[in-house]
Amino acid sequence: MAFRTHILGAAAGGGLPQWNCGCPNCTLAREGEIPTQTQSSLAVTGDGVHWSILNASPDIRQQLTDAKPLHPTGLRVLPLSSVLITNGDIDHVAGLLTLREMQPFTLFATQTIHGVLRDNPIFDALNASVVKRTPIALNRPFDLAPGLRATLFAVPGKVPLYMEGETVETQLLGENTVGVELTAAGKRVYYIPGCACLTDDLKARIRGADLLFFDGTLWADDEMITEGLGQKTGARMGHMSMSGPDGSLGAFDDLNIGQRVYVHMNNTNPVLRPGSDQRDTAEGHGWIIAQDGMEITP
Repeated sequence: MAFRTHILGAAAGGGLPQWNCGCPNCTLAREGEIPTQTQSSLAVTGDGVHWSILNASPDIRQQLTDAKPLHPTGLRVLPLSSVLITNGDIDHVAGLLTLREMQPFTLFATQTIHGVLRDNPIFDALNASVVKRTPIALNRPFDLAPGLRATLFAVPGKVPLYMEGETVETQLLGENTVGVELTAAGKRVYYIPGCACLTDDLKARIRGADLLFFDGTLWADDEMITEGLGQKTGARMGHMSMSGPDGSLGAFDDLNIGQRVYVHMNNTNPVLRPGSDQRDTAEGHGWIIAQDGMEITP
């Protein structure tokens, strides 16, 4: 057995650089001064042969090109067994449209997220006779790929931006935003790319994990506002910030987690700059800052 994780994309929606942004990070990335990052996605395997992709980002074609373990092994023969979607955000579902080339795999998501895809006929491009859509109930283990078990569980979040109404609940618990527990080879790994707050129930669930991938969208709750790039706080967007009294930096210190990795980082987040004070602080707290192509073995 070989439990492996391969970070396909470490950035939040828009990637780094974001196409329309001239913030310091995006400018440095365009100039080659800091690494570029594609949009949030993780590939996992429990046996080293059969892989699953967690969230299909708009950058998935390039991500699969760059990820040698997922290259075809024959004519239309892929190591890809399944794709799992953790929410209905555009940066997590748009890549499904790239996977429409009559390639068999199983598409896992909650019943609610399958409903979102079903309500938009453009996703019918995934031919139902080839791609099996399988709804997954919360807190019920299932086989994500050969040798790899998974369990979906609710984490505080919100509906996708394109489904927001006049009133938005940002710590909604249900099937709209889920985390993933992965087990293989005696190891326990968690993937939580979107989370509004760390509840006692969530702490109890992930305590003692071997590896955690967690929401690193913003360094500070008011980051978008102070950068002059928007009027929403991280809390309003349904994301727990790294710093501050309610931040994630130190919130996991007493949970005895083997390795902690920040993923889904917004293009404005200063931890994306190697050598920044914020990155040094995060690494000083024991966090790994994800990078496209990084492989981590629990």
